[in-house]
Amino acid sequence: MPGVVSDGPDLLVGGVPVRRLADRVGSTPFFAYDRSRLTERVALLRATLPTDLELSYAIKANPMPAVVQHLSGIVDSLDVASGAEMRLALDTPIDPEAVSFAGPGKSEAELSQAIAAGVVIEIESRLEAERITKEAEQVGIRPVVAVRVNPDFEVKGSGMRMGGGPQQFGVDAEDVPDLIRELEARDLDLRGFHVFAGSQNLHAEILIEAQRKTVDLVMRMAEVMSTVPSYLNLGGGFGIPYYGKDQPLDLAAIGGNLHELVRERLRPAFPDARVLLELGRFIVGEAGVYVTRVVDRKVSRGTTFLVVDGGMHHQLAASGNFGQVIRRNYPIAVATRMDQQPSETVQVVGCLCTPLDLLGDKVDLPPSDVGDLVVLFQAGAYGLTASPTQFLSHAAPLEVLV
Repeated sequence: MPGVVSDGPDLLVGGVPVRRLADRVGSTPFFAYDRSRLTERVALLRATLPTDLELSYAIKANPMPAVVQHLSGIVDSLDVASGAEMRLALDTPIDPEAVSFAGPGKSEAELSQAIAAGVVIEIESRLEAERITKEAEQVGIRPVVAVRVNPDFEVKGSGMRMGGGPQQFGVDAEDVPDLIRELEARDLDLRGFHVFAGSQNLHAEILIEAQRKTVDLVMRMAEVMSTVPSYLNLGGGFGIPYYGKDQPLDLAAIGGNLHELVRERLRPAFPDARVLLELGRFIVGEAGVYVTRVVDRKVSRGTTFLVVDGGMHHQLAASGNFGQVIRRNYPIAVATRMDQQPSETVQVVGCLCTPLDLLGDKVDLPPSDVGDLVVLFQAGAYGLTASPTQFLSHAAPLEVLV
């Protein structure tokens, strides 16, 4: 794994030997996030992307409060997908108008809270627009809104397709002009548009094409507005490598395309608009590890099993049960034997009473035993909060920012 550093046998996490970190945390399993790697990732994006393109952190990727607080000081805005995430964002120094609230099925209470806070509500349906209008009348504040557009194109190669075709996300592009006219007839502060076509994409050429089509789309939509849009959220979808054959995203190519789009198309048309790129996994994913301890070693009919005290209830994605069609292993290592070469093939399984609790399938590792610490990499995004922590009633893991 790129960026992996060890001190003798111990993996270093945030510069701390993993055994010492486990003692400091007090128990296993746990998630650890490297503060310096978060900062470096944002710095890389700043150096590659246009300077007048805002970076918005999608809290859904990792809502740990310390992570959000740290990132709030180095990104421009925050994207939330629930009332709880909105409250977390409002606890940071970021201005409420630099918080956007997306997602289908927002409750009336969430809409009321968002209106009172002054965050940008990204409208997902005509009915939601009606609810916003009703709640705004009760709160007595003019709501700030944008229209989330379900694009009339699809993005191939994404881990999850969130635009194109029938979707629960956003308003179909062909229906947006009529909705804009309705919104402008109401007492709503319509700022612009949000387009998010897909997530976890490692193909720069596909993302480049999607960004060009997204700009075409928002410029068409803008022609319907009676005012010049001041908010353009171009989405994100930048992926990170999880599996052996995955190649890192060519960020330089994407940056070059965005420089061209911003300079030649967006700024001439919308000189004062906030243009956002919304990223979650790409910022936090590679900065996190999941640390779990071997509690049993057994051989069953010729197969060696390392049983750990964690499992799929903490890291569902690594078990292959979070959208994978064909199960593949996340990067995995024995964090207390980094100075040894792999010499045995094992099954790394969790402590749950189900065969689905598989963290490493036929992985080659150094000889390991009870007490060793096993680490799953790429664990900074969609780990703990995307997992069924209550399954079989085991204790929840701790999280630390190092």
